[in-house]
Amino acid sequence: MALHDARPPFAAIGGTVPPEFAALPTPCYLLDEAALTRNAEILGGLAQRTGCRVLLAQKAFSNYDLYPLLAPHLAGTEASGLFEARLGAEEMPNKEVHVFCAAYRADEMDELLRYADHIVFNSPAQLAKFGAKVKVAGKSVGLRINPECSTQDGHAIYDPCAPGSRLGTTRAAWDAAVSQDPSLPQLLDGLHFHTLCEQDADALAVTLDAVAEKFGDLLPNMQWLNFGGGHHITRPGYDIATLEHCITRAQNAWGVTVYLEPGEACALNAGYLLTRVLDVVKNGDTTAAILDASAACHMPDVIEMPYRPPLLGAEEPGKKPCTVRLAGPTCLAGDVIGDYSFNTAPRAGDLLVFGDMAIYTTCKNNTFNGMPLPDIWLLRSDGSLARLAHFGYQDFRCRLGGRGEGTLDTASVQI
Repeated sequence: MALHDARPPFAAIGGTVPPEFAALPTPCYLLDEAALTRNAEILGGLAQRTGCRVLLAQKAFSNYDLYPLLAPHLAGTEASGLFEARLGAEEMPNKEVHVFCAAYRADEMDELLRYADHIVFNSPAQLAKFGAKVKVAGKSVGLRINPECSTQDGHAIYDPCAPGSRLGTTRAAWDAAVSQDPSLPQLLDGLHFHTLCEQDADALAVTLDAVAEKFGDLLPNMQWLNFGGGHHITRPGYDIATLEHCITRAQNAWGVTVYLEPGEACALNAGYLLTRVLDVVKNGDTTAAILDASAACHMPDVIEMPYRPPLLGAEEPGKKPCTVRLAGPTCLAGDVIGDYSFNTAPRAGDLLVFGDMAIYTTCKNNTFNGMPLPDIWLLRSDGSLARLAHFGYQDFRCRLGGRGEGTLDTASVQI
């Protein structure tokens, strides 16, 4: 592989494989303390300059051992349900906890109210069902709106404003609900929209125009407006000036507190997945290296999104002399990470380093095929290494049953 890789996912390690990486067990995730701190400082600076409040979207990054690095720069956490809300409240204490869920369970609401400060509803029906209870508990109530403004280019699975989306309330749906229940607006403290995915601020500016057109008459009565996530604020070249203009525009036009809830931006380019080559096979003109890391299990967005993760020292197929397909060890035929080109073909035992692996990995992986979960390590700012978590057979087994740990009380099961 190349001796130096200048791309942003590898900037924090100088574009090379540090010698100490060779001693780490593979596969493993390696979180980068210095890179996380840099991201947090950028987000904190944005908040200081504009007065906005920035939240960590835990769906992207939930490694709570690192929350103390982020907390001084953030207003709190954003959660997608009860467990994330509890995690945010317990691991980033004395900070705000915001929750959005497409639909809440009645049997979880009381516990959720113990942890959440803001609860955002997806529909007028959910607002009508739970809104008064949330207000009585002294919490802030919001509604997710759908401005019907899609700025996505591909990846429809991540487009909340795609036609027919279940996420957010359109203006027509809101007006219809209010005509049936005129008391609904009195429950609201704020509005929330989330329309972006790994995008720059120009897409936010377009979205904000749509929000102003469709919901601008409601906003003067609101205390806050949440811009949601998908803002790639910490990416090199991101247009922070336009983002700051959007924030001040909303503040000045409607007198609201502006919230942002980035997930990727908090941990962008702040982690690695280390893996070793187990075997190399050939089928016709295709050479495939089988790794001890799996796309399906350890980086599921590679298949779900899909996308091709950056690999230290490797380039696009055909750019270097040897093009090799990298794949996982599971029985899934499509457990393929992608095709990469190298100066020399990888051999069994070689160490490979994937970049930008702090996000949507440790919080989204799985044990399909009985694949072990990779350990989680920390690369400290001083260059030392520390293991944060180890997983073994019991972590696989305990998710699948409870034999010997109690008897199912069939009388309490209602179907």
